[in-house]
Amino acid sequence: MATNNNPTIRQRRLARRLRELRTAAGMTHADTAEVLGSAESKVGRIENALSGVRLPDLRALMDAYGVTNPAERAAIEQLSRQAKQKGWWSRYPATDYAALIALEYDSSEIYNVQASLVPGLLQTEEYFEALAKMLAPDAGPEAVKTQIDIRRERRRVLTRENPVQFWVIIAESVLYHLVGGRDVMKGQLESLIEESQRPNIHLQVLPREDPMNACLFGPFVIFGFPSAAETDIVYTEGLASGLYYEEDTEVETYSTLLRRLNMAAANVTQSRDLIANALKEME
Repeated sequence: MATNNNPTIRQRRLARRLRELRTAAGMTHADTAEVLGSAESKVGRIENALSGVRLPDLRALMDAYGVTNPAERAAIEQLSRQAKQKGWWSRYPATDYAALIALEYDSSEIYNVQASLVPGLLQTEEYFEALAKMLAPDAGPEAVKTQIDIRRERRRVLTRENPVQFWVIIAESVLYHLVGGRDVMKGQLESLIEESQRPNIHLQVLPREDPMNACLFGPFVIFGFPSAAETDIVYTEGLASGLYYEEDTEVETYSTLLRRLNMAAANVTQSRDLIANALKEME
């Protein structure tokens, strides 16, 4: 099978799951190679997401690793199929965050903490356009339009037939940053109030006076998947690039911080009131 020098996030998830199963079964690369009737190097390529795995081989591996639960087997096979498929974002080869979009699309739950901006999935087009022009002032109209189109497509995970469950915590100061001016912010705040009433969106605001604001070192997102056996993935965003954390200890660090912020933030009703108060200042 051909080597893939640029594995997708889905391929990486499949590779990690197979590696976890092999380790849990107490098997070595040599043991797995014997199951497949192949060289150990093939096992290494599969577990490093450098090559895919054929369905017969995948089923042989699950048998060897003791995966007997039908639902778990089906989830792993589904992930294998998805790893070979192209998502809608492949139409935009220039996008810098295809991996992030794929995670949003595949997730069943997303937990997003933002200290300075409205989360991307909740941004209005006017807010996003103003933000894009600030971050990339030299970008031409066509480039900005493409980014707006991508953002519009991304938001569909919130309204699809089985929408993602979206848990958001934002710092109260986010509500007062004049991105695009008062009219744009007014529309954005009105949208936040409306969106927060969707059953799959849980929006909380961390009050400005709460000491937990000191723990907001930067935005982060935790992605959960339909299969309970698959480990969450954390994404942290920087000015030039983003980082993905997949190890259990790293994910737990962010999950613990999320739980603390969840307890410190205002509840959903109180948060809606805080947004309404900020909206009054924009009028």
